[in-house]
Amino acid sequence: MRIAGLVLAAGAGSRFGQPKAPVVVGGERLVDRAVRIIREAGADPVLVVLGAWQGDVPDATVVLNPDWGSGMGSSLRAGLTELLNVEAYADVDGVVVTLVDLPGLTCAAVRRLMLHPSSLAAASFDGSRGHPVKFAREHWGPVADQAIGDAGARAYLRDRDDVVLVEVGDVASGEDVDRPQDLPEVGSRA
Repeated sequence: MRIAGLVLAAGAGSRFGQPKAPVVVGGERLVDRAVRIIREAGADPVLVVLGAWQGDVPDATVVLNPDWGSGMGSSLRAGLTELLNVEAYADVDGVVVTLVDLPGLTCAAVRRLMLHPSSLAAASFDGSRGHPVKFAREHWGPVADQAIGDAGARAYLRDRDDVVLVEVGDVASGEDVDRPQDLPEVGSRA
């Protein structure tokens, strides 16, 4: 089973004061850390959706989202559309979607989610749903169709009873970075 990684990193980081993708924590940009974690977990290919900030991201395919200002939904839609429409990804069975601003995410957490047999699975931190989220290919089109504004896949997942929560709170933190004071003092390399 081939599972892609999709890192959503297009936002302007309005509460943070700048885009978060190029922010360096522990000697590593947040975008590079997210790509490394998801790749080391076994995702291949890895795509990164950029918008407000644009730059090179080694070990990933960059997808530019011209509508990044409309919210995370457009970035999710851009990434899933790329996976659906590029022939090189025709044999990809699923995708693990994560956010760029999760400094507590670990390879162990992503791997646990990827290995779960469910076609819809979300990381859980002490019982609360978070990121990353795994979607089998059959969900990509419907998720992309409903990804609007800042909600991402929330509308698609909301009333479903087949979303499996995979507890990863013992190996990762699901807290995101909204403001500079949310950054860890020393970045960990997980």
